[in-house]
Amino acid sequence: MTRIGLLGGSFNPAHDGHRAISLFAQEALALEEVWWLVSPGNPLKPARGMAPLPTRLARARQVARRAPIRATAIESHLRTRYTVDTLRALVRRYPRNDFIWLMGADNLAQFGQWKNWRGIARLMPIAVIARPGYDDAARGSAAMSWLRRFVRPARQSADWTNWRVPALVLLRFRPDPRSATLLRQADPLWHREYEATRVRDPLTRRYIV
Repeated sequence: MTRIGLLGGSFNPAHDGHRAISLFAQEALALEEVWWLVSPGNPLKPARGMAPLPTRLARARQVARRAPIRATAIESHLRTRYTVDTLRALVRRYPRNDFIWLMGADNLAQFGQWKNWRGIARLMPIAVIARPGYDDAARGSAAMSWLRRFVRPARQSADWTNWRVPALVLLRFRPDPRSATLLRQADPLWHREYEATRVRDPLTRRYIV
């Protein structure tokens, strides 16, 4: 079985902060790879200001180069819109992989708004990575009030494949102020650099259009 961490998001754009938390999670959880699931469209985010999927994937692949990170737009191939449906499809499609869902504390703070979030927790373990300014909201969230009973000690994080789900581990990570929002504010036209790039998805082997 291959140990894979799954990090979903718009990646609008991907940046070194994504890379840093992925490499941190890889070490803490003894992962062989981290897959960045570059979403065609986040149901909780407005479509306005979202760069086209091929350019976001091209940027993500550039940021992930020379690291055990695989940026993929497989959701567009699976035709899934919600995380719970994507994760179920991946579990069926890759039965020889062990998956753990990775998310920042900012996502945990709004996890209760996600479609069938309890179903996600029952499908695979979850690792939450601290983010500056969000930890208090995450710990006080409605979802965390349910998940709190399933928290595992961080010192056991490398043993996650042996955990019975639901299972949640909270990983402390040095503060990283970088964000896609700040990058877009600094360079709203960042995506133009990648508009002419043809990108083949590393999982489906299909070109993303």
